[in-house]
Amino acid sequence: MVELLCSNSSIMAIDAPIICGVPPVSRPGLCMADPIESARRLYAEELCRVNRISSPSIFAAFATVPRERFVGPGPWAIQSSGTSWFTKNADPTHVYCDALIVLDRVKHLNNGQPSLWAIHLDLLRVRPGDLILHLGCGTGYYTAILAELTGPAGKVTAIEMEEGLAARACIALEPWPQVTVIHADGSRGPFAPADVIVVSAGATHPLPAWLAAVKPSGKLLFPLTSTRGPGTMAHLISTSADFFAATLEGSVFFVDFAGARDPIVSSELARALRRDEGASVCSLRCDTHAQDESCWLHGNGWCFSCLAAIAGERV
Repeated sequence: MVELLCSNSSIMAIDAPIICGVPPVSRPGLCMADPIESARRLYAEELCRVNRISSPSIFAAFATVPRERFVGPGPWAIQSSGTSWFTKNADPTHVYCDALIVLDRVKHLNNGQPSLWAIHLDLLRVRPGDLILHLGCGTGYYTAILAELTGPAGKVTAIEMEEGLAARACIALEPWPQVTVIHADGSRGPFAPADVIVVSAGATHPLPAWLAAVKPSGKLLFPLTSTRGPGTMAHLISTSADFFAATLEGSVFFVDFAGARDPIVSSELARALRRDEGASVCSLRCDTHAQDESCWLHGNGWCFSCLAAIAGERV
């Protein structure tokens, strides 16, 4: 049973139904007579084919998790390539497209683009049994994908600060007993050590609490975004007490992660991204050092650097 742990407040009641039909979780490879399951499998196949993803686990996760369980009742507001539209009806097959689905238009909250997450989760290489921390889980769709990737031997702790979204995630994630949903602020630690940390909203810089929770050889994936213009996805791998191997991949837009924003860093980040889109970044340094020409983006206690990461023991 998924737990919902609240900090300083109770979960609000939601009057409207929040799950369309509460579809069961099916596994790929079974009979695909059901049109929704067929649409889900074709969607997963297309995500992998178009984005050249060969991982069987990524395919299986997207072919298994019912997206309609996490996006509320239809018709749905869809956004793709700068345009938006409503589906013509509440047929769940409509959600199996590579597009955003609007959860809250006023707050700019969406169920994110599947291809973006398929690409970056493929690069992340989640292993069976991994301990995963998901910050900003929303209604839980990509939490469920992570739960499929780590499997029943793993564990996913999903944190969401929007009370209503946390309540919805708690219900939607019931089929995954390895998931715990917590209503809390994901910018505030401490957090239990994790093999993988995934952040689903844009930060101007990595927070100390996030970095401290990454286990030796563990990974941190988060959107590195400025206030204006596109950001990028930061992939970090812990190599020593003070160094992470780092790559900045792609061009992305995300809603801001409250508590992980600094206006001065945001302006400096925008300038750095305009220089080379992060192509020269090789590491994240957490050691004390003076800013020099090797610093791509230098901050307080952290620095995206053009120097290679230093390997060593991290305890």
